[in-house]
Amino acid sequence: MSATAHRGEEIADLFAEARVIPVLTIDRVADAVPLARALVAGGVRVLEVTLRTPVAADAAKAIMAEVPDAIVGIGTILNPDDLARAEKLGARFGISPGATPDLLTAAAASALPFAPGIATASELMAALAHGFEQRHAGGDGHV
Repeated sequence: MSATAHRGEEIADLFAEARVIPVLTIDRVADAVPLARALVAGGVRVLEVTLRTPVAADAAKAIMAEVPDAIVGIGTILNPDDLARAEKLGARFGISPGATPDLLTAAAASALPFAPGIATASELMAALAHGFEQRHAGGDGHV
């Protein structure tokens, strides 16, 4: 089994374990930890913090430091730099809304479990060519 396939299994297992994965767009770092604590207390442990705001990285870092039962991933990974930032933060997984060739190449070389967004047959073919495995939403995860 390739390293990319193994990471694909890791993320599929995370997604299967989670009944729901909230997509968090956090505007104020002060809101991050109370929000994460409330979600975890309600049984929602797998959290996606999107890179859509200037404080997203700091918010994710605060959650990881102060809410140890949260499984924090980074979403809205758009390029290899975002992927490297997610790895440096210590994210448990990464999610992208798309699948550019540069991002797929970086993700295939990365140790971070990663789910590229796939909307077209060409994106699927590119992901498969980079070592990602096809998974079906609703069944056993994503590509």
